[in-house]
Amino acid sequence: MPTVFRFLIIIGTAVGVGYWALLMLATRFEPEPREIVDPIGTVKIRKQ
Repeated sequence: MPTVFRFLIIIGTAVGVGYWALLMLATRFEPEPREIVDPIGTVKIRKQ
């Protein structure tokens, strides 16, 4: 039974560290906004 508790503590710690790392990446590093313009090609738009 102690090995199950040890396993759960290790998994819980790993999940907590992963969650903290993703949270820090999401809050500390903001992407730079930029405009992206790509030509569509030979698409014709119908007039209504």
